[in-house]
Amino acid sequence: MLTEERKQRILTDIDRNGVVQIRELIAQLDASESTIRRDLGELAKAGLVRRVHGGAQKISSLRDEPGVQEKATTHTTAKAAIARAAANMVADGDLIFLDAGTTTAQMIPLLQDKDVTVVTTGVDNASLLADYGIKTIMLGGTIKPLTKAIIGAQAAQQLAQYRFNSAFIGANGIHIDYGCTTPDPEEAATKRVAISQAACTYMLADASKFGSVSFAQIAPLNTTAIITDDFTAIDPAFTKLDNIKEATL
Repeated sequence: MLTEERKQRILTDIDRNGVVQIRELIAQLDASESTIRRDLGELAKAGLVRRVHGGAQKISSLRDEPGVQEKATTHTTAKAAIARAAANMVADGDLIFLDAGTTTAQMIPLLQDKDVTVVTTGVDNASLLADYGIKTIMLGGTIKPLTKAIIGAQAAQQLAQYRFNSAFIGANGIHIDYGCTTPDPEEAATKRVAISQAACTYMLADASKFGSVSFAQIAPLNTTAIITDDFTAIDPAFTKLDNIKEATL
């Protein structure tokens, strides 16, 4: 395979999945590790990708945000593993906050046999919780069409009236310096209120989110537990933290 053809294949994979792993590219492209590393280095130098430990990821704007349908079809195996690990943190009798998002949505079927009450900002999640017969409180406020999340002052005021055993939060970026981030400041503010009202908070983020930064900070990196899927894809700096839990695929 010619060099340019190989690079285009890499860019196509990154555009579709958000991240690529060197070990996967070696198998897919029938190339040596040194060749793949050289290709990724040249693509990064050209500003087309961002190198991360074990691979590379898509470069996006601080305000870029995929919609629910796009999120639902990416990193599904990782999200399922993260959801299982997160659901294991929930006990009978708990009151929990469940953020909007496709990873938190995968927790819902795993909660149906538990005696829990769920407060959520997710329109789709509220509907799914009702389908599974789980006691649910849906916050009022403004619906953000892209993520189907409830945001705004009304939602924040309602959240401030509750206390949670645990909160399960989604993030678009997890960065060693900038913490947990999301593109929308209003959505970040709502998440921060939920975190402040919870005894324990779990940030749910697959490995593709690590090293990325979005516009608005949700929380500093060391203030929540983080559940992810694959430490081999994370920058070595993250492995020094003791608040990251790896979910089993």
